[in-house]
Amino acid sequence: MIVCGKCPDLVTQTGGRRSPSNNVRVVSILLVEDDPSARTALELALTRLGHRVTSRATGEDGLEALRARRPEIAILDVMLPGIDGIEVCRRIRREDALPVILLTARGDDLDVVLGLEAGADDYVVKPVEPRVLDARIRAVLRRADQTPLDRSVYGDLVIDRTSLKVTKAGADLRLTPTELRLLLELTRRAGHALTRQHLLSAVWEHTYPGDSRLVDACVQRVRAKIEDEPAEPRLIETVRGFGYRFTAP
Repeated sequence: MIVCGKCPDLVTQTGGRRSPSNNVRVVSILLVEDDPSARTALELALTRLGHRVTSRATGEDGLEALRARRPEIAILDVMLPGIDGIEVCRRIRREDALPVILLTARGDDLDVVLGLEAGADDYVVKPVEPRVLDARIRAVLRRADQTPLDRSVYGDLVIDRTSLKVTKAGADLRLTPTELRLLLELTRRAGHALTRQHLLSAVWEHTYPGDSRLVDACVQRVRAKIEDEPAEPRLIETVRGFGYRFTAP
C-alpha cells in the first residue's frame, strides 16, 4: 500500500552505498512521474526504504536531471506530458546503458511493448506497491553488477566476460545490462533450446509467465545489434512455441 505524504527532493549521489542501520544498498534513483500525489507517495516510500530519490514531473526535466548528475537507475512513467516516458527511454539508450524501469497503467500492453522495444529493462504496473518496485530495482541492478568470467568467439562476434565488452567485426556493441545478461545466458548454453520462462527467471528474476514479452522484446533488441540480418537471424533462433536457442556459427 502506498502511503501519501510530502517529501522534498533529495539530490542523487552516484555509486551505491550501504545504509549504516541495516547494511542494505542505498540506490540513487531518478523518478519521473507527472502526477503530484503519485510522485510524492513513491518518493516518500522509496526514501523510507533507504534510497536517495530525485523526482521530476516531465520528460524534459528528467533528461536535464540525468545530464546534471547520473543516477544508478531511472524510473519513468510512460504517460508524461511533452516527451513521454518511452521517448525519454529512447534518448537515454542513444547515449547510455543506464537501467530503466517503466511505470505503466494496467492493461496498456501496447505501451509496455513499445517501452521494452525502446530499451527499458523492466516494467511495473500501476498502482505500484513500493516493496515490489524496490525488489524490481534491486533485481535490475544485480543484473548490471554481475561480472561473469572468460571470453567467447562466435565468428566475428566476440564476448569478453571479464571486461563485459561485446564486439562485432572489431566494433564495440553498446548493450544494456539486461541485453548483455540475456546474451550471456543464451551463449552459456549455446545449442540448447531455452524456454522463455527459463530466460525470464535467469535474466529478470521473474516468475510470472505473463512477463514473457520482456524476453521477446529484449531478444529483438539483441538481434538488431549482433545479427547480420536481424529479420533472418542465424545466431539467436526462435524455437516456435518454446523459446530461443543460440547457435554458434
